[in-house]
Amino acid sequence: MKEDHALIRLTNVSKAFQTAAGPTWVLKDVSVQIAAGEFVTIIGRSGSGKSTLLNMITGIDRPTRGEVCVDGVSLNRLSEGQFSVWRGRSLGIVFQFFQLLPTLTLLENLLLPMDFAGCIAPAQREARARKLLERVGLEALADQLPTQLSGGQQQSAAVARALANDPPLIVADEPTGNLDSRAAEAVFALFLELVQEGKTVLMVTHDAAMAQRAPRTLVLCDGELINEWLARALPDVAHPELLRLTHALRPWSGGAVEPGLWLVQAGALEVLDRRGTLTRSLTAGQWAVLSPSLHVRAGAELRAWCLPQGELSALLAGTPELAARLMSTEPARKRWPW
Repeated sequence: MKEDHALIRLTNVSKAFQTAAGPTWVLKDVSVQIAAGEFVTIIGRSGSGKSTLLNMITGIDRPTRGEVCVDGVSLNRLSEGQFSVWRGRSLGIVFQFFQLLPTLTLLENLLLPMDFAGCIAPAQREARARKLLERVGLEALADQLPTQLSGGQQQSAAVARALANDPPLIVADEPTGNLDSRAAEAVFALFLELVQEGKTVLMVTHDAAMAQRAPRTLVLCDGELINEWLARALPDVAHPELLRLTHALRPWSGGAVEPGLWLVQAGALEVLDRRGTLTRSLTAGQWAVLSPSLHVRAGAELRAWCLPQGELSALLAGTPELAARLMSTEPARKRWPW
């Protein structure tokens, strides 16, 4: 993804909370870019910083260091009043516990954000609210109170409310965490539909299987972002180990291509036989183990990471199944979905 196309850009974002023992850092130098129209899931153990990361993007909290930019707007520079206006027009939030107002009907819950933001003409608001409820299958329950609905119905209503002002970005924090599998599947399917329509969706989830169905997944561990390409190549490795390996990665900066696990982010890494004939080319989203006997060269605009042979050998020594998988699968099959 080119930097100019980023809808969301976090640059060296860190967040600390003050405690009696001093600052506790829950995010540490997180940098990431997300393009408009992407569906991105965020996973990690409890306490890894997932919700805090979302809070940086939604403006619910502010970074201690670093910059958060959404659709060209630097959130660091907004006052609280400006935040409220920006959030109402640019962002839809879906919470784990629905957060529907219990004394208002579903219809009134959807009308309220329209009244606050003023993006939708007053004469169009009720029709829009009813259309959104129809989209999530709740049109017949428009006059019901949230407490009269099941958990899945309440979460569907919460998604409809998040769409009230037609924001480009939908952020969901564990939206399926309190739902049964059928209701969770319905909410996930709705997010997929929204992405197909051009919305950008960020979803924190504890469900690794569901997260892997999204085109892109960010993995957090102890407040740090694990290298995305490494996480895709080694999905079965524990997060603390992936974080350690992330620290061991070397970005390619020209010169010789050393042996190890290579992860191509952009451009091409060309593999040659002994006669110098091109045998295969690793392109963006592909990875392969390159041995010392191979001849390789960097193609145009190569951006890649290397896990050095020593680190890779130590990892594979105790995991023969992983070694077999990495060594036997052709690189052409190791393409990611973005």
